[in-house]
Parts: sequence; structure tokens; C-alpha cells
Amino acid sequence: MDNEVLKALRERRSIRRFKPEQVSDEALQAVLEAGTWAPTAKGLQDPWIVAVQRPDLVARIDRLNGEVWGHPTPFYGAPTIILVFGTDPEVWPNSLQDGSLVLGNMMLAAHAVGLGSCWINREREMFATPEGKALMRELGVDESLAGIGALALGYPASFPPSVKPRKEGYWRIIR
Repeated sequence: MDNEVLKALRERRSIRRFKPEQVSDEALQAVLEAGTWAPTAKGLQDPWIVAVQRPDLVARIDRLNGEVWGHPTPFYGAPTIILVFGTDPEVWPNSLQDGSLVLGNMMLAAHAVGLGSCWINREREMFATPEGKALMRELGVDESLAGIGALALGYPASFPPSVKPRKEGYWRIIR
């Protein structure tokens, strides 16, 4: 069985080299809207999505995330960063799952419109710091929320040269 969605699932890859040109408004809106169609527990639509394109803020987010990870450029030079926040998982246990589904939808949508993306972690740690809380205020995000994850987003400058084969026994059917 094959169709465009299944093909996109097989072809999408994490992109770690981006062209400097900014993502078009049309493509960005398509990606953001795709995130809003992700399923969420109880239909609460708990995640909050913030796209950042302002170069000084992109650089600041990159630096803060890098300080948590110990990597100088964790967003790989992407011109757009999409942040996903949710209720603190201690308060709403489904927050991580809901935000993860939003990120997954946006990654597939990015691929579908010719963009590259890479899931970036450490947002929970980054936005728990005093500087991270200050950044949340600057972005208009309620400080009680937690960082769930982020996407580096842009036009791919290169693609991974090969695809790892899927492991044996990855799935099974019990009847």
C-alpha cells in the first residue's frame, strides 16, 4: 500500500544544514497550521506554538539551548525556530505527548512544502532558567508553561546521504 502521506513518512529526514534565506510566510503558515491539527488529550489543545524569525532572538535561543547541551549551534543555522510549549507536565501529564504530536505534524508538513526541519530538545531545561523565563515573557508566553521541544526550520542546504535501514523486529502483529 502506498500514497503521498506514507511516502512523506519514509522520505522525511532531519536536516542539519540550512540556506540563509528566510522561510516564506506561506510555507511557515502551512507548517504552523499543521501543528494545530495534531491530536491532543481530551481535545484540550494544550500546546502553544511560537515561530521566531527575528535574527537576534534566533541567535539568543540558539545560544541558550547550546549552553544547556554544550554545543555551539544546536539549531544548525536555521533562519526560523519553532518553539512548542505546554502546561507543566507535573500539572498536565499529557503535555509532553501533546506537544510531541504537534512537533511531528509540523515536521511532516515542512517536508511536504519543501522545507527542512530538525527536532531540537532541551527546551524544558532552557526555559526553566531565569534567562529562559525572561525570554518567555519577551515572547508573550505564560511563564507557568514548560518548553516541550523545538524545530530548526528552513530551506535545506544539503540532505543526509543515506537512510539507515529499519531494524529487524521493529514491529510485530499478535493475533
